Amino acid sequence: MKFALFILYLALGAGAGWAGWQYAGLDLHIAVISGAVLGLVLGQAHLFLASGTDEETQIRLEDVSAAQANNSQRVNVLEARTDAVETTLKHELTERRDALVSEMKQLEGLIDRLSRSFESRLANGEDAPPVRDDTSLREVKSALEAARLDLHLQPIVSLPQRRVSFYEGLTRLRRADGSLILPGEFLDAARRAGLLGMIDTLTLFRCVQIVRRLAERDRRVGVFCNISAASLEDDKFFPRFLEFVSEHDDLSGAVIFEMRADRFETRSRRMRENMDKLAAMGFRFSLDHAADLALDLPRLQDAGVRFVKIDARSLIDQLGDPEGPRPESSVMARIAGEDVSAVFSRYGVTLIAEKIEDEASVIETLEYDVPYGQGHVFGSPRPIKASLMEETAPTLDFRRRIGAFG
Repeated sequence: MKFALFILYLALGAGAGWAGWQYAGLDLHIAVISGAVLGLVLGQAHLFLASGTDEETQIRLEDVSAAQANNSQRVNVLEARTDAVETTLKHELTERRDALVSEMKQLEGLIDRLSRSFESRLANGEDAPPVRDDTSLREVKSALEAARLDLHLQPIVSLPQRRVSFYEGLTRLRRADGSLILPGEFLDAARRAGLLGMIDTLTLFRCVQIVRRLAERDRRVGVFCNISAASLEDDKFFPRFLEFVSEHDDLSGAVIFEMRADRFETRSRRMRENMDKLAAMGFRFSLDHAADLALDLPRLQDAGVRFVKIDARSLIDQLGDPEGPRPESSVMARIAGEDVSAVFSRYGVTLIAEKIEDEASVIETLEYDVPYGQGHVFGSPRPIKASLMEETAPTLDFRRRIGAFG
């Protein structure tokens, strides 16, 4: 391109020299020199202008490159700040969740210790301490008279799918002002007044209604319904409990009666006979708060016990210890931790890890093929909906029938 322009400028110079020789009367040599000079001047002018344009373009390109580098730096700074904010937010959320879980575990531990203390005193035949105030008993009676007995449900999920397979029904009484009366507050008063059987029956009533509602929605989910040892040993109240149960024996596959493992181990002849009556109707039992894996599986199988719950942390420690406790069974060899759950299943007993509070415990539990889990990491106990609460409330006729005042 530059060569062609150079030829053009020489041609213009030659033309100008020829014109000067023909028309201006210039000497031929002077005309040739003038044309050559003109061509060179035009070429030099073009080169000068072209050089200026390239420099300007180069400057602009440098400016654009600098702006791009500056924008890239700003983007990197913004990304770093965003990552820092995200990390801080996740850390704060994790801390808050852990703090909430810790508080809930402490509360559950307190309730568990109170309940264990009450059960121990009853089992040992110790007299209850003198009552300085009848407030608790009055609140319990008032709640039962007004049918202010609520059912909170906590999911029990299959592992590793985390599909809800069961719910545990937890009893909560309400005061007239709507505040909850926790088990640690009402168990002792109810036991001394002989009201535990009534509470168990009212709770069972709600469990039955919930199971029927779930069945209507084609949700085949079982409900663990707590029953106290006192109810199973109460000759006066158990016949009425059994009568109600017999009217709903079609739900025997969906309602599981749950009791403490230590009370099962020390059960009386009367308690054993009454459990046999429930088992004969097809109902199954669950033991919770099991201290360790050293359970007599054939004995559990004969008694109709189909589920055993053990604290997840304790369960993981025992399964991971080669010398840890193992269940009694027909297996003669030492049972490896990974095979314990399968041995339980051989006797028709399903192992459930309860009180799973974090994801790390979930992963550790999965390593030992434990089939079910329960804990706040899967869902906290929640009250059933207000509308369902009203639908499943024990009727006045039913409360009169079981002697619940009214």
